Amino acid sequence: MTPSIPRLETERLIMRAPSEADFEAEAKFFASDASKFVGGPLRPDETWRAIAMLLGHWAMRGYGFWGVEEKDTGSYVGHVGLWCPHSWPEPEIGWTLMNNATGKGYATEAALAARSHAYDVLGWETAISLIDPENLGSKAVAERLGAQFDYTFEHPAFGTMQVWRHPAPADLVNGGIEAYA
Repeated sequence: MTPSIPRLETERLIMRAPSEADFEAEAKFFASDASKFVGGPLRPDETWRAIAMLLGHWAMRGYGFWGVEEKDTGSYVGHVGLWCPHSWPEPEIGWTLMNNATGKGYATEAALAARSHAYDVLGWETAISLIDPENLGSKAVAERLGAQFDYTFEHPAFGTMQVWRHPAPADLVNGGIEAYA
């Protein structure tokens, strides 16, 4: 089964199906210590399987992570999207940016588009972001999205994680963060 993955666009980004073309950038990222908060470091063969897993999630759940690239340059910047594999406490909005793409607001911009898709298209009534307690960058993104710390979760593979709760659709204007600006 080939999943149907919608293409989303934001002001600066294109969110499209993950592809093998993302492998080189993902392998470089997952070989670095920066990947420690998202299951890394990984060997190249493990990274290839991780990309395949992103596509498989779309096929199994009907939603997942998008590959994200800069609209102006076509440069791959990471993967952002919706996630809820077995053992996850609730449906999640997640983000992983390549080392050269951090600090530009891309995670927030793409996560807003993903959250709008979850609420407006998929009908989600709530969403979380599962964040390592030491991942200060992801906590800052969650806060910019209006999410608040909710509870601690013990993941069988990743250990202690923090669950950050996103505002419900009724608390937002058109899925955005206008109410928190």
